[in-house]
Amino acid sequence: MKLNQNYANLKDSYLFSTIAKKAAAHIEANSNAEVIRLGIGDVTRPLPAAAIEAMQGAVTDMSQAATFKGYGPEQGYPFLREAIRDYYATKGVTLDANEIFVGDGAKSDIGNILDIFAKDNNVIIPDPVYPAYLDANVMDGRPIYYIQGNEENGFLPMPGAIEAQNIKPHIIYMCSPNNPTGATYNKEQLKAWVDYALANKAVILFDAAYECFITNDSLPTSIFEIEGATKCAIEICSLSKVAGFTGVRCGYTIISKELVVDGTSLAAMWLRRQTTKFNGVSYIVQKGAAAALSPEGLKQCRENVEYYLENAKLISKTLTELGIWHTSGNAPYIWLKCPQGLSSWEFFDKLLAEANIVGTPGAGFGSCGEGFFRLSAFNTRENVEKAMERIRKVF
Repeated sequence: MKLNQNYANLKDSYLFSTIAKKAAAHIEANSNAEVIRLGIGDVTRPLPAAAIEAMQGAVTDMSQAATFKGYGPEQGYPFLREAIRDYYATKGVTLDANEIFVGDGAKSDIGNILDIFAKDNNVIIPDPVYPAYLDANVMDGRPIYYIQGNEENGFLPMPGAIEAQNIKPHIIYMCSPNNPTGATYNKEQLKAWVDYALANKAVILFDAAYECFITNDSLPTSIFEIEGATKCAIEICSLSKVAGFTGVRCGYTIISKELVVDGTSLAAMWLRRQTTKFNGVSYIVQKGAAAALSPEGLKQCRENVEYYLENAKLISKTLTELGIWHTSGNAPYIWLKCPQGLSSWEFFDKLLAEANIVGTPGAGFGSCGEGFFRLSAFNTRENVEKAMERIRKVF
């Protein structure tokens, strides 16, 4: 018996586990400390009423033999796939419900989708970005190459960054709006990426988990708004942020029937993988998800999204007053440059020790994140206002 030695190449601890341990140690050493968590991107608002009502109805369904549901379709119930299809229609994107695969969240699918790709594929990962992209590929032992996001390119690296390294791309990760920076590609930029992927026969894994926070109508919320994307891209999204389903767990992956590699349909491969390794999302959760994506549900979701965006504006206003460089606008995160020449973890320690605030060190998202820091707008208005008062006192 042998172990997967690729795990030895992982960092000792997942970023957010390290943060949680540091916060717990601080609280234990300072029993009276009232710590405000602006670190992990976990929602705090209650679920939309439409979703709650639908899930309560689904529980009732499960209590009666006539409406009871056992194993459901691994790809998701038709009523939810059709709701997702209709949601994309509002973006001007036409989908077939059979191109939609319901899962238990974007994080799971981001890692699991790799099952359909060979392990010697070159993987292109932007830096800084969500650490799960990196770790999932390290676990499989794939060759990984980085393209740098920085102040100069607005944290939006373009295909030239790959060409400059003379790398043959196979799998390209993209996240827009980006986690952690909030940087968002426009249509022209995404078209350049789609054209590049088509020319190089590469596949784009497009993480659209934060699409609901885009407020600028000129910016795309799906890569499928770009001509040609159906032939080179897989889109992965989640209801965690738009509907507050972080603790309920529901997301989806979209693979067009037009995405074919060497005569093989990637949608067919993914379906085969899911029917083997996944038993589907619960009926109760899927009923809630479908209700959240209904016209009334989306209206209620929008109210929560705007609440978080208002929190982000409050954070941005404070940092502006303090003269601290930061980005804001299309995401529930604020990406700031650490003041006083502090490193990412030094700034983390200072905020925790002197302001009782937990944030996320930029270095945890890649080497290009060093010297930067992420603050999350996912909290109550009261806590965000209190946290900003503390930051003013410290800086």
